[in-house]
Amino acid sequence: MIVKFLGTGTSQGVPVIACDCEVCTSPNVKDTRLRSSVLVTWGGKNLVIDTGPDFRYQMLREHVTHLDAVLFTHSHKDHVAGLDDVRAFNRQQGAAVDIYGTRDVHEALQREFYYAFSAKRYPGVPILNLHEIASAPFLLFGREVIPIEVMHYLMPVLGFRIGDFTYITDAKTVDDTQAEKIRGTKILVINALQREPHISHFTLDEAIVFAQRIGAEQTYFTHISHRLGLHDDVEAALPEGIFLAYDGLQLAIS
Repeated sequence: MIVKFLGTGTSQGVPVIACDCEVCTSPNVKDTRLRSSVLVTWGGKNLVIDTGPDFRYQMLREHVTHLDAVLFTHSHKDHVAGLDDVRAFNRQQGAAVDIYGTRDVHEALQREFYYAFSAKRYPGVPILNLHEIASAPFLLFGREVIPIEVMHYLMPVLGFRIGDFTYITDAKTVDDTQAEKIRGTKILVINALQREPHISHFTLDEAIVFAQRIGAEQTYFTHISHRLGLHDDVEAALPEGIFLAYDGLQLAIS
């Protein structure tokens, strides 16, 4: 299985106008972060977790020529806004794209992209095949996917474990029952927004504590605000086995 980070950034704390801070002006490409998403590939199948506002560019940048499924963690705009652009894959593949999410996510998609679900659909709109998931594991392309339920302040969010890979974003609390689902994973990806306290995201210190609680062989932090600091500076101070993810990072997982 191959995991490629399409984006490791966040809309949280990011200015909508030009910013002259050291991160936003850094020449290091690892400090340039699109909205968080990963591409997971196995058996010739391509799966994307979340389609944020940068989805179209991420697909073009990585030369993705087919897309078999999308898993959604939750319905916030920075994780779903790019879904309309799956229409290019519909046209290329001549088929719907399978969409996996909770009932709440599906209801949000049906509101946001109502034209894709209307009885009389305009030619060229996205063709989406919705699959409702909850806490129960399910099979996808021959592999078991285990949903991990975390809380994003008061909002339930799903992470996903696929074999030895676990991906969680927008978490603030993870109870012991859900943490047990993660134990034994070799690669853990978890959000680390910034250093300062935040109501709905792990801080850097909280993410480190959680990573050490799980004890994966390697942990990568994602959903990173520019407030966290420069990539090289932050990573140099992290404990052994813990790293900052960056856009374009690729991992091979057995």
